[in-house]
Amino acid sequence: MSVAILPFLTFAASQVGTPGPANMVLLTTGARFGLRRALPFVAGVALGKQLIIWPLGLGLMAIQDDYPLAFEVLKWVSVAYILYLAYRVAGMTLKVGDGPDTPPGFLAGLIVHPLNPKAWGMITTGFTVYVSAGTPPLQATATIAICLLGLQILLHPIWTFAGQTIAAGLAGKPGEKYLMWTLAALTVASVIYALFAGGAS
Repeated sequence: MSVAILPFLTFAASQVGTPGPANMVLLTTGARFGLRRALPFVAGVALGKQLIIWPLGLGLMAIQDDYPLAFEVLKWVSVAYILYLAYRVAGMTLKVGDGPDTPPGFLAGLIVHPLNPKAWGMITTGFTVYVSAGTPPLQATATIAICLLGLQILLHPIWTFAGQTIAAGLAGKPGEKYLMWTLAALTVASVIYALFAGGAS
């Protein structure tokens, strides 16, 4: 009765560290505002996954079988939100660190994962594949929560800093608009993959 921690960490790192809606948003935010200004947003994104982990681990998975329509509606609301973010990304310009806009804050980051279909898929997989039958729900949930938070604290700033680094080389240059279009397209592609191939972020 336990959680297979090392296999789960390997699986989770492969998901948290690879492209997906949340990481595309972090990359874009870093490109637009720089890592330092984006840190409250990054913290919100990291902690936002906890808003999925605990309800799922403590019983929401069982409720899903009774109310499938509610979860279907949630999925498509999530998709619409991520596509809206992609639309916003496509029209952005890069002014790292000194843009006139206010960077997204902690609360904006907090809702990224709850509205991210890939995050739901990854966490559901964590509970159904890496938790032994009979494991106390609190133990399983706390273990998965701690593992994922640690990975996010490590990897989310890397994605944000990568955006800042890319922007530093492209801001104001002809390649700028193509970068933003590419990021928007990757965001859309990651959502399509999550819906039809079961990916995670």
